[in-house]
Amino acid sequence: MDNDEVISTLNKLIETSKDGEEGFRSCADNASDPQLKTFFSNRAQTCTAAVIELQELVRAYGGDPENSSDLGSALHRRWVDIKGLVTGKNDRAVLKECERGEDVAVASYRSALDKNLPADVRSVVEKQFHGVLKNHDQVKSLRDQYR
Repeated sequence: MDNDEVISTLNKLIETSKDGEEGFRSCADNASDPQLKTFFSNRAQTCTAAVIELQELVRAYGGDPENSSDLGSALHRRWVDIKGLVTGKNDRAVLKECERGEDVAVASYRSALDKNLPADVRSVVEKQFHGVLKNHDQVKSLRDQYR
């Protein structure tokens, strides 16, 4: 895998992580349960740390790191906002939408791990992938609790 492919893969993960950061912030804004608000805010901070780590890797490989999220995810966040207004900020609905966002993040990281990444990059991506899986599983568990 050449540097351009590594940088492109990392920049896609940066977009994914920025989407997660903004998505979790949107969920925190729409949740009514204070514990959920705290959970979502903490997850947003974790995504911020992931973005910084990925951006450093892009620079190390001679690239310009991505600084924005994906348009499709911006639309998804807007849908969470609208759905929150319509459903009276129903926490289960917010969790359900959050889980959908985490499904996308899991798929994005799996796609990156299917590539022949350099060892240092693979190590970071695998570590972050485990964090994404943990987020997904926690969101799913919380969603199930709100039935």
